[in-house]
This record gives sequence, C-alpha cells and structure tokens, in this order.
Amino acid sequence: MGVGCWRNPPLLLVALVLAAKLGYFQRWEGFQEMPMSKKNMNSTLNFFIQSYNNASNDTYLFRIQKLIRSQMQLTTGVEYMVTVKIGRTKCKRSETKNSTCPLQSKKLRKTLICEFLMYTVPWVNYYQLWNNSCLEG
Repeated sequence: MGVGCWRNPPLLLVALVLAAKLGYFQRWEGFQEMPMSKKNMNSTLNFFIQSYNNASNDTYLFRIQKLIRSQMQLTTGVEYMVTVKIGRTKCKRSETKNSTCPLQSKKLRKTLICEFLMYTVPWVNYYQLWNNSCLEG
C-alpha cells in the first residue's frame, strides 16, 4: 500500500474507518462522570479545602461535608470538575488546621456549595486549582 493508495479515495476511506474502529485514533470526549479513586479523591479534596481556607477571610476554617459531583478528563494529567458542600467549623484559622473540627451550629452555621476545576498530576503529587466559585447553600 505505497503511494498508490492515495490515488484511490475509497480505499483510503476504508482504511481510515477501519483504523478508527480499531481504536488507533484517541477520541477527545471531554469531562466524564467518573468516581475518583479514594486516594485521588482525598488528596484533591484536601488540596481544594486548604486552598479555600488560605484564600478565605473568614475567622473560622471550613471543611468538606459532602462530595456532590465529580467529573474527570484525561489530558497531560487529570482535570477534575467537582461540586462539594462545605461548612464552617468551630476551629479558628489561627488555632489549627485540623480536618475533624466539628461544624458550627445555629448562629454561626454557614454552608456553601462550591464548584471547582483542578488540574492534577497525581503520580508526581502536583495540584493546581484553576477555578472555583462558591454560593450559599
């Protein structure tokens, strides 16, 4: 199948269709609804909440209450688009970074629904928060 196949468009078309069916071309499918592995989930969510707490002006730390949605896309690393519910804890930011702090009750209770986009290369422990937004929830 040297140069002559280029002169025969139907043969070229059959070769391309066959290559596509056999998976020789990688399909770019965008974000897929997929559960994260426990290890990747913990490190990704921990990085997010640490980044959120570092950027927040709140007196108290927040912690993740619930993972609502997780989507991923493979690129040169892994991109995660995640929705979580976070809540204000009783731990002041100056006191501790403990993730097991109890949540605030009644008067100081505050919950947020946050969506974030994060790029990770988990095998080299690299995380970068690209975008996040939180609304009162």
